[in-house]
Amino acid sequence: MRTKPSLHTILSPGLLHLYDITNSIVVIIDVFRATSTIAAALFHGATKVVPVSSVADCISMGKTLNAVTAGERDGKIIEGLQHGNSPSEYPRSFIEGKTLVITTTNGTRLIQLATDQKATGIITGSFPNISAVCEYLVRQKKNVILGCSAWKDRFNLEDTLFAGAVIKRIRENFTIECDSSLMAAEMYALHQHDLSTFIRKTAHWKRLSAYNLQADMEWCITEDIAHVLPLYTNGILQKG
Repeated sequence: MRTKPSLHTILSPGLLHLYDITNSIVVIIDVFRATSTIAAALFHGATKVVPVSSVADCISMGKTLNAVTAGERDGKIIEGLQHGNSPSEYPRSFIEGKTLVITTTNGTRLIQLATDQKATGIITGSFPNISAVCEYLVRQKKNVILGCSAWKDRFNLEDTLFAGAVIKRIRENFTIECDSSLMAAEMYALHQHDLSTFIRKTAHWKRLSAYNLQADMEWCITEDIAHVLPLYTNGILQKG
């Protein structure tokens, strides 16, 4: 009898080094808002999304690729960049056929860590593209790491809730012997029917609400409104 592949959840990028990920697909989760915005841009026709860690790299790469540049700090567009990290900024009428270069803090770091540790594959996920993520993971039949980007290495609830939502959908296809996965699944099961209410209690919701970004966050926790699989290869995210 063939052994099922394993599934683990990491609650912060600071924990990734504790796992051997060389035979695993890593799902980068940054619900508020990087991986939600990536899904929005690709779903609406962006040819590719290039995540970079620094503002300087974003500006330079934007010029090289003749791309749209995006990034925020403290809810405001960074000086020298064109757009922010709001998924609503990337409708099809604007982003179709274009390249987006985006600078983020937590999600980009986790992508780089997963690359450095030689993950078999890297994809990005959030509630808007949850079905595409789950279908891909089941189809690949490989070990999975659900990687929560957290916030400055600190645990956050929204990424963990998404990990739990994924686990609920695909758990029968994997061997899960991981307390963080158990916690994520149980937390999601407890709050799945009042997710929109519960998530308002989170620290990140409160931080972003100070910048009137509630509509963004509602979009970021809405399932299957951007059915696309962002697949990371050679520094670029494209439709898988």
